[in-house]
Amino acid sequence: MSLPCHTRSGRAVAARRGRTAASGGVLEGLTAGRGAVTRPAMVEITQEFGFDAAHYLPVGAAQNRQMHGHSFYVEVTLRGEPHAQTGVLRDFGAIEQALTNIRARLDHQLLNEVEGLGQPTLENLARYIFAQAKTALPEIVRVRVRRPSYGQSCTYEA
Repeated sequence: MSLPCHTRSGRAVAARRGRTAASGGVLEGLTAGRGAVTRPAMVEITQEFGFDAAHYLPVGAAQNRQMHGHSFYVEVTLRGEPHAQTGVLRDFGAIEQALTNIRARLDHQLLNEVEGLGQPTLENLARYIFAQAKTALPEIVRVRVRRPSYGQSCTYEA
């Protein structure tokens, strides 16, 4: 399997992942040019949800200062080792339930009034969703919030 990797010149090169039967699930040789990285093999699963909301911002273009709305799309990614007996990292039903609760706090709301969000920027939305999901989904590693109508997104990773 190849992983994308970029050199200083901007040309794409490939990093190869190699496993051996004796690796015990450990990534043996993730390389990009020189050296090798050894780390536990993990899986990532992602659940998406969307919401529509209004906001206004005190910075940026004049239209930002007026109340306006967007359709937001969110990807929440969990990483870990699946349970040995079930083969599941986290049940998608449990993930969906946790995210439904967060979505309910954001959907068709004025984001400026959502407690704990701060200024309703993409950056703060990604952080807010991550923090809200962390208790129910401790395997969470990344939240990406997209506004496709503008071609914009923000990713928060921890």
